[in-house]
Amino acid sequence: MFGNAMPQPAFYIFKCEQSSPPGMPKPSCVNQSNADLFQYLAQSLMQKGIIGTVQPIRTSCLNRCSLGPIMLVEPGHFLYVGLTKEKIDRVINEHIIEGNPVNEFLIPEQFWGDAISPKQMMNMAGYR
Repeated sequence: MFGNAMPQPAFYIFKCEQSSPPGMPKPSCVNQSNADLFQYLAQSLMQKGIIGTVQPIRTSCLNRCSLGPIMLVEPGHFLYVGLTKEKIDRVINEHIIEGNPVNEFLIPEQFWGDAISPKQMMNMAGYR
């Protein structure tokens, strides 16, 4: 079916799994009400038969805690915020399968500026 080589994934989905202890002032992407979202994501991909070409990955903090739960879809740097199971379904169907990012669930621009290269960052910090 795939020739001699196993194909690489077309998408990587990094789901933030950072949780803060109860009572911490900083919000986190995982709490009791949404702790099953990664499992839901992975099961949804399996049920659709696309887990081989879409790789879900548990990750730690992506530094957008106040907008969580969040997940980053690569390629493209698409950061989805305020996740629910219903939003995950739409991201899978509309973005991953159909190729159309779900703009209404993407992080607002003021929280997600252009990327800065490592060299630029070093120059800004005074490293040479």
